[in-house]
Amino acid sequence: MSFLSELKSRANALQGLQLGAQRDLVAGTQACEVACRMALVYLQDLCAQLNVIQPPAPGAYSLDGKAPFPALVQRNFRCDARRKMLRNAEVFDYIGVGWDLLPATGLVATHTVTVNFPPDLERVTQRLSVGQIQHERKDQRHPETNKLLAYVFDYQTESRAFITLTPDHDTGCIAFRVSNVGGFGVLNTSYPGAQVTPRLLDELAKKLVGQPSRFG
Repeated sequence: MSFLSELKSRANALQGLQLGAQRDLVAGTQACEVACRMALVYLQDLCAQLNVIQPPAPGAYSLDGKAPFPALVQRNFRCDARRKMLRNAEVFDYIGVGWDLLPATGLVATHTVTVNFPPDLERVTQRLSVGQIQHERKDQRHPETNKLLAYVFDYQTESRAFITLTPDHDTGCIAFRVSNVGGFGVLNTSYPGAQVTPRLLDELAKKLVGQPSRFG
């Protein structure tokens, strides 16, 4: 084999790899777009039904793991989608669902939680942030020495919950981020686009209303 023939062979091999990678990108993009179109329709319909039902929030909500929130209901579900340009084509950027967690009595109250250890402080501040809870933080100090004794948080007994679907068009997978469902916290999981079906979203819907679910 001449040197030129060897170069041609190497070039053909590289070209084959590039074409294969390009086909994989196209397949990943198509899988994500099909999944996102289906998911958007499903989630918009789910929001409409849950806005009528206004189901109770499953699980327990507490900032410090001790003082519970009052019984909460889920209301004002909204679904939206954003798009972006990728490789000269318009594709889904993300799909988002958000809703309110409100006291079942309809009355939002101000509660107080006090923490004096760093792990407790980190837990409370993280849950306040994740839950988008309105609050005011105060320092509790010794009246004579002014030594810091504890942190006091006055907070409103209402919160927010979210679901975000973010497609990765290069890999063909959909990342799910579920926040404050069944308690304060975030669940992150991912599924191949081909597995994002109405059956999977049924499992997600079950999770929202507190039924046994295989989602995540």
